[in-house]
Amino acid sequence: MRAEEFSERRDRIEGWDVKVTLYRIDQRYHCRVDNVSPGATVSRGDGKTREEAEKTAVDKAKERLGKTKTRQN
Repeated sequence: MRAEEFSERRDRIEGWDVKVTLYRIDQRYHCRVDNVSPGATVSRGDGKTREEAEKTAVDKAKERLGKTKTRQN
């Protein structure tokens, strides 16, 4: 099996720069949200559709990043 329908985009969630990666393996879609630097995974989601996978991952990321305090330099 290999990833198909691969896409990446930059976004901002709860004040954090993130990268949202979407792809399909077999009949299932997968989404990963990571903080751009250093690239650690914030959340993952999967589903029967792209929209379902992305919504799951982004909702989890909003919840997690919303609880994380940022430090101003």
